[in-house]
Amino acid sequence: MTLDAHAQGLLEAMAAQGLKDFSEMEVSEAREAALAFIDLQGEPEPATVSDRQVPGPLGDIPVRVYRPDTGTDGPQPAIVYIHGGGWVIGDIEVADKPCRSLANAVGATVVSVGYRKGPEHKFPAAPNDCYAATKWVADNAAELGIDASKLAVAGDSAGGNLAAVVSQMAKERGGPAIAYQLLIYPAVDAGGEYASRVENGDGYLLTKSAMDWFYDHYLNSPSDRENPQASPLRAADLSGLPPATVITCGYDPLRDEGKAYAEALEAAGVPVDYQENPGMIHGFWWMMGAIGHTRGSYDSAAGKLRAAFA
Repeated sequence: MTLDAHAQGLLEAMAAQGLKDFSEMEVSEAREAALAFIDLQGEPEPATVSDRQVPGPLGDIPVRVYRPDTGTDGPQPAIVYIHGGGWVIGDIEVADKPCRSLANAVGATVVSVGYRKGPEHKFPAAPNDCYAATKWVADNAAELGIDASKLAVAGDSAGGNLAAVVSQMAKERGGPAIAYQLLIYPAVDAGGEYASRVENGDGYLLTKSAMDWFYDHYLNSPSDRENPQASPLRAADLSGLPPATVITCGYDPLRDEGKAYAEALEAAGVPVDYQENPGMIHGFWWMMGAIGHTRGSYDSAAGKLRAAFA
């Protein structure tokens, strides 16, 4: 594997600026640092955008709804998007441009979820919020102008974890029906040990130390690492889950567990589109303005979603 030249230049620029590892930051500092990703995303694409509050387990959950102009009448497919950030950082604002791009690439309404985060709200607050928001989208399809039979979940990193978990929760609870899951470099096994965590544990933006920092702020105790709602790869039965696209990066500590989840889904009879990005680093979906490869990844994933909705 050869590291992508754009990714290499970005890492060098971050190093020159003296960017600290997330594990060396206070939570407030890390959340502020996450906002810098907005500058790496390019110009925002046009979409009709509205902010809403939807009922959650312990109060309202903020969501942002993106509706692209497809030029056709009738209900659109819908994607519930769950942002990354280690269950601690990131928010609807950081994911705004990616959600616009995904909505336009697919021709679908995207609903971005502002779920509760650690350490203020520890596991399982995040999966409970994301499931509640997904159910609200399905239950309010007519008001949103969407087709509830064409509902997908998507997310990057910790958001990929939560999208996988929501798919499992929907299966266990008898709904809502999810047609597809897009899992972008997902964290799926908190308790596992993988070669990629050693090979890519330092120097490629997401570090092994940062992963431990995120898990320590998100989980209540080490035993939570075994819970399938924190580690969806550890679910006893993966059969009957929605078809999936799983995206991994060559220079990512999460590479091997993402691949392992794709293989486990496939072994359970779930159709899987596994997309390797050998030269990429973790977080590249938030970097369309800085890494040229990102556009093609959006288009490839969008094609799979359009085919599933068709």
